[in-house]
Amino acid sequence: MSRDVVSIPAANPALAELQPLVGRWAFESPQFPGGRGQATFHWLDGGAYLHWRSEVPEPAPTSTWIIGRDDPSEPCTALYHDTRGVSRVYRMSLDEGVWRVWREAPGFWQRFAGTLGEDGSRIQGAWEFSKDGSNWAHDFDLVFRKDG
Repeated sequence: MSRDVVSIPAANPALAELQPLVGRWAFESPQFPGGRGQATFHWLDGGAYLHWRSEVPEPAPTSTWIIGRDDPSEPCTALYHDTRGVSRVYRMSLDEGVWRVWREAPGFWQRFAGTLGEDGSRIQGAWEFSKDGSNWAHDFDLVFRKDG
């Protein structure tokens, strides 16, 4: 009887820019004073992908994100799913201390921009939305504080 050897993929160097996100974060939104959320970022398969899990108080949805990158493509691709049953595809980057997440979809465009603090323990940002990709409106602010 022979056993197949399963090897774990090597870390994806194209995702190295996301290393500052790895860890546990508490986050809150001044517009929703109902409580803090928790976000956890950790590597999957030895760094081949990044897993992001956000848990928030009701009525906001808890979500799971799987982040990877197509080798020739600049931004990362993030697959999103939440407790409402919503699934979406986003793009993501973290460059020069600015974390960006965005979605360009007919009828409901979204974008987030957050600035990473100098010591890496805080991210302050905001989500915006648009129906047409041209006229943007503020949705809500988010402040992340690293727990570990």
